[in-house]
Amino acid sequence: MIKAANLPIDIDLLSFSQILKRQGVRHRIIEESGRQVIWVQTEWESRTVREALAQWSELEREQRTPAPARQPLFRPGRWLNAAFREFLLCPLTVSLMLACALVAAYSRLGMQAGRVDFLFYPLLATESLGALLGDIVNPALLLRTLTPMLLHFGELHLVFNMLWLWYFGRQLEPRQPRWLYPAVILLTSFAANTAQYLLGGGNNFGGMSGVVYGLLGYAWIMQKLLPGGRPILSDQMFLVFVIMLLAMELLASSWIATAAHLGGLLAGLLLGIVVAISRGGGKNLGQGRG
Repeated sequence: MIKAANLPIDIDLLSFSQILKRQGVRHRIIEESGRQVIWVQTEWESRTVREALAQWSELEREQRTPAPARQPLFRPGRWLNAAFREFLLCPLTVSLMLACALVAAYSRLGMQAGRVDFLFYPLLATESLGALLGDIVNPALLLRTLTPMLLHFGELHLVFNMLWLWYFGRQLEPRQPRWLYPAVILLTSFAANTAQYLLGGGNNFGGMSGVVYGLLGYAWIMQKLLPGGRPILSDQMFLVFVIMLLAMELLASSWIATAAHLGGLLAGLLLGIVVAISRGGGKNLGQGRG
């Protein structure tokens, strides 16, 4: 066993213990010599406890701090502080949203795509996935397989994707190990963009939709295989997204990157299964939980 943390006896760790359970961290909290000691089994779990404890302690301090008696409706300082807190809570999600907004502004929402043509998917082999992977001969080409997620064409395209990225990212990023959420973003982005490039017949596409569908699949399968935490979405919500995907393919396949949506969704589901099994949730696969 590994001692992950040592805290005063007067701190109520019930809510923190529940957070650790939602993250799949096996742990025990034991009183030793007037202190509370959190024991875990692996170094990964020890690091996860320390990172989660820092975030949890900050949120607890904010909740205990009394609000000022009278505050104007609009205070720039207060809004900036709130924005900074959100950035600390989910820095990657906020950074991706800012990057998408900047790219949209610079390209005039895709009307001047030539300004950002370096973000389009690279022209690689299309005969098969293996041939495409063989064509990625340097890190710059690999990076360009991800950057189409920053491109958006039109106001609705940008707003829709940012709202859902914020919805899923704000709930997933603080509850995952520090390395895992970026890995989910990168892998679902690659899967979505590559599926669209291979099946869509060109590299003139973009958007965060594939990643959003990847987060959808990842969140849904994780809460199915690792129940007990606060659910992120209902089965009905998941079904609505799937119906939307089918409707886009039937009604608007010529101008909607449906292959990217499907590729992201399947990648998210697969990643969710792998992560859940690695955290001991694989037994639920055979129990028909659903």
